[in-house]
Amino acid sequence: MTAEELLGAAERLGGLLADTVDGGASVGFLAPLDPGAAADWWRALAPEVGAGRLLLWVAYPETDAGTEAGTDTGRRIAGTVQLRPASTANGRHRAEVAKLMVHRADRGHGLAGRLLAALEEEAVGRGIRTLVLDTETDSPAERLYAAAGWTRVGTVPDFATDPAGVPHATSIYFKALPAAADSPGRRAVASLR
Repeated sequence: MTAEELLGAAERLGGLLADTVDGGASVGFLAPLDPGAAADWWRALAPEVGAGRLLLWVAYPETDAGTEAGTDTGRRIAGTVQLRPASTANGRHRAEVAKLMVHRADRGHGLAGRLLAALEEEAVGRGIRTLVLDTETDSPAERLYAAAGWTRVGTVPDFATDPAGVPHATSIYFKALPAAADSPGRRAVASLR
């Protein structure tokens, strides 16, 4: 999404975030999460998206009655994921994956895996070779990351709370991506030879 698209979809993204928190996922918020406050949180990300410091993907339900044909205007958002490339000079080869969420009505159809795959493909194209993320230990997300080839590095006890405010351990994961043949980093190395 562009920053403009994000602003236009903030209410719908807020609904997705509120649904995710109400469903018990530990994504940084306590329940109950007001959808308006959730929409404001999304709006606050627009400058980062506009500056390219945050990349954002959304997915829509395969069938969504009552929307304009050929547009995403008004469509319920089924899922989302974020990529935060490192901003330091020595970290441009890495990025953090954040806020992978799928609406409870859309779970069980592989949507989270498809969002993650789209993010990884874009990361490779940008010359990003190392991805990191954290997720609640023993959560369903851990099965997804393991199946997608991520490596669990370890856990941090009581790192974050669930939406009820109960502390839980967090698992840290990384994934090494293949280098893109035409990535800026590879071109720079080739020109030095």
